[in-house]
Amino acid sequence: MYKIIKPSQSLRIMNLVISDDSPVVRVRLSHMIGELKNVNIVGEAEDVQKSIEIIEELKPDIVILDISMPGGSGLDVLKNIREKFLHTTVIILTNYSFPQYRKICMDSGADYFFDKSNEFDKVVDVLKDL
Repeated sequence: MYKIIKPSQSLRIMNLVISDDSPVVRVRLSHMIGELKNVNIVGEAEDVQKSIEIIEELKPDIVILDISMPGGSGLDVLKNIREKFLHTTVIILTNYSFPQYRKICMDSGADYFFDKSNEFDKVVDVLKDL
């Protein structure tokens, strides 16, 4: 005789890439996100080319992306993500929080847009909800 046991609702582990040119921001995000049990930081990138390469290689569930980076713009990375990885959640975290940037990012397929100056902690709230 055997018994069928329904699996308990377990946490789905989400893989995340941080793409920001500031080592301070990457470290701060890593510390904040490191406390979440369902998020695994699988890579970091500091420029546009490395961001595109690491996202194509690792195919993360989530990307935290800055707009201003060496080698182009985070918008170039966002465009690449949307062309190849439709289901990747993209969180823009930037100092360029002007309404026109928010509109461009959201129109280009970003899922969230936060200002580094006063909305940094909202990233963790979003990750908890995902």
